[in-house]
Amino acid sequence: MANLPADSSALSDGALRALAEQAGVLLLAAGRRVATAESCTGGWVAKCLTDIPGSSQWFERGYVTYSDLAKQQSIGVAAGVIDTFGAVSRPTVEQMAAGALHASGADIAVAITGIAGPDGGSADKPVGLVWFALAKRSAPPVAIEQRYSGDREAIRRASVATALRLVIGAADPGRAALGRS
Repeated sequence: MANLPADSSALSDGALRALAEQAGVLLLAAGRRVATAESCTGGWVAKCLTDIPGSSQWFERGYVTYSDLAKQQSIGVAAGVIDTFGAVSRPTVEQMAAGALHASGADIAVAITGIAGPDGGSADKPVGLVWFALAKRSAPPVAIEQRYSGDREAIRRASVATALRLVIGAADPGRAALGRS
């Protein structure tokens, strides 16, 4: 997957708020509740969603699982999965989403784990690598990989926008999950 520029100016607070508002409208209309499981975004997706008045009608809860131990204890990610594949991997993010869905009782869960930098990257897992997963009660989790370029702020901001777009797509299955709103 090509590196996507993480242009933080194009992902202003207002743009993130608009995505969160759209997610809220669609979740409310569908009668669904969402949970988040976040690592590299540190609760930013949950913050955007709960900034919206009335979010208690469709936001269930958020898990900030920054450490490996938090991923295991809070949302049931298997230690063996982290040991084998690493915290930033498809199997880990899938277990994060499934675990958040199960633990919260929500209808939809979105999970994010990645390397926002400026350090922590490697040749196999460079700074800017972010994994996302979406879990719904009706299907197994679906994971996607993105690679962003830019500084820590830009990578995290782009990750929040992607996660919000995934929620929009899950709340309104007629939309492409990663398409522009």
